[in-house]
Amino acid sequence: MSQELKQPVLLSLEGGNAQPLSVRAKALVFSDPISATLLEYIERIAPSEAPVLIGGETGTGKELVARHIHLLSGRKGPFLAVNCGAISDQLAESELFGHEAGAFTGAVGKREGWFEAANEGTLFLDEIGDLPLPLQVKLLRVLQEKEVVRIGSRKSIPVNVRLIAATNVDLDYAVSAGHFRRDLLYRINIAHVKLPPLRERPGDVMPLAEHFLKTYAQKMGHRLPQFSPQAVELLLHYSWPGNIRELENVVHFALLVASGDKIEASHLKVTGGWNTGNHFQQVPQPVHAPQFTQPFNQQPPQASNNTLPYPGNYTNGFGNHAANSNGSSSGDGDDPMTAIAKQLRRLFSEQGNGNHFDNLESLIVHEAFAHVRSNQVHASALLGISRNVMRTLLKRHGLLVDTAFSKNIDSHSLGDHPLDNHKELSSLDASFAS
Repeated sequence: MSQELKQPVLLSLEGGNAQPLSVRAKALVFSDPISATLLEYIERIAPSEAPVLIGGETGTGKELVARHIHLLSGRKGPFLAVNCGAISDQLAESELFGHEAGAFTGAVGKREGWFEAANEGTLFLDEIGDLPLPLQVKLLRVLQEKEVVRIGSRKSIPVNVRLIAATNVDLDYAVSAGHFRRDLLYRINIAHVKLPPLRERPGDVMPLAEHFLKTYAQKMGHRLPQFSPQAVELLLHYSWPGNIRELENVVHFALLVASGDKIEASHLKVTGGWNTGNHFQQVPQPVHAPQFTQPFNQQPPQASNNTLPYPGNYTNGFGNHAANSNGSSSGDGDDPMTAIAKQLRRLFSEQGNGNHFDNLESLIVHEAFAHVRSNQVHASALLGISRNVMRTLLKRHGLLVDTAFSKNIDSHSLGDHPLDNHKELSSLDASFAS
């Protein structure tokens, strides 16, 4: 009798108390060999008390990995998740460490912070790179001393919390730029988990797609359809810049518009990312491409009344356009990075000192945003930065209007614009690619 095939491990947020921090990956499988090796590593480090740093692009399932580590750790306390990017600087210390009554205006009663609430359990700090530097100092002390002091109190409270942190930026680069403390990085990076993007583990695509299809079919009361061969080809050949969350949305939409018992390629509403990953660079686009949204052909999109115009008159600093009509470099066949390096050397030698950094940053932002047809999530994934950083760059370079400043736009010069005080933010725009 043949041995039964071992089913891949599937992690899901479906359930009573499993509430995600935001609209991100809600399922994760370990079917691909790369994922299976990663799961073995996770299961080895989970039972320890060591802090864990999880890195990876947005939508790869970092929170699911953190929950799984907690589940395997044997800790009796709760698993609590905090999105550091969603906490205001003014309330961050109170949220993490708590406060006493009357500690500040509006503190009508005492309140325990996240560390106290997670006692004997696990605290997951997502987007830890967004924590302000003053709070990083206090976080480091809590991790070292294993005790917290509420705002307005002098009494220390012992806590037994395992910390799991996550980031989608390169914290080593952030340390070099002065935006993250090196000693804190050493403290949280004892065990490191690197989650590869979905395009680097194609063996996970179909198990995830089947899981989402079954989940939404049950919720909607539909019969479970099947993916056609053309749909399977499209799912496997697409590079998924939005990772698992994008795959879930595509499958959900396909189930809404499919009328029969088959999910066809034309039902899969993909919006970009053809041949952008290493695994898919040599794969041709499927013949039965989606009809709802045309795939990218590298050509600049035409401006419309409700979309941002493509900066077709934007030059690359040499007096030439950055790309020709088909989006390819006008160089001599070099790979893109080599061609860019050559043009940079030409720029420096011909024009000398100048405002090159701002010009290049503006060029990158304009080109990336046009390439993904003005989609902020895909633009941030394309550049390997967080969506918050992407929004700041879009505002800085005039591609996104900040309504908070729109009323004062006539009374402030460009040099007085508040976003100009945050140019140092660009040094954090490195992807977690190591």
